[in-house]
Amino acid sequence: MEEIVTQLEMTAAEQLNPAPVVDGVALETAGAGPVIRELHVRIGTPYRWPSASRTDDDWERWLADPGRRYRLVEYRGEVAGAADFEPRPGGDVEITTFGLLPEFVGKGLGGYALTLVVADAWALRGARRVWLRTSTLDHPNALPNYLRRGFRSFSRRA
Repeated sequence: MEEIVTQLEMTAAEQLNPAPVVDGVALETAGAGPVIRELHVRIGTPYRWPSASRTDDDWERWLADPGRRYRLVEYRGEVAGAADFEPRPGGDVEITTFGLLPEFVGKGLGGYALTLVVADAWALRGARRVWLRTSTLDHPNALPNYLRRGFRSFSRRA
């Protein structure tokens, strides 16, 4: 199957269409460290995320980025997923990671978890645009979830 990459954006915080609250889902700040790498591997391997197979040197550079913000998605006190985002010049905030661990997929957590991540990205001082990319290799619910939350596609390429 040919991979198609779609880039999506919100240009105003008011465009966020929140999912219904899911009791027990929370977002926690995390530091750069081994747990982030482990989560990327566990979440991303089924979808062939590049981060799931980074070299040690690549991971060292990724984790050393002082601007990247890491979040853990928790469900009833357990780590259920991960997200990270990076502020960029001009007010852009790129969500570079969002995903749930395989054992939490299909439990109705993704929409509300994404709502929390997007709201957190918009809360960064100076944020004027929040964007991300997804692909046809991601979970089949990824793109529909992004669209339901209010993201609009601005680029699609093979």
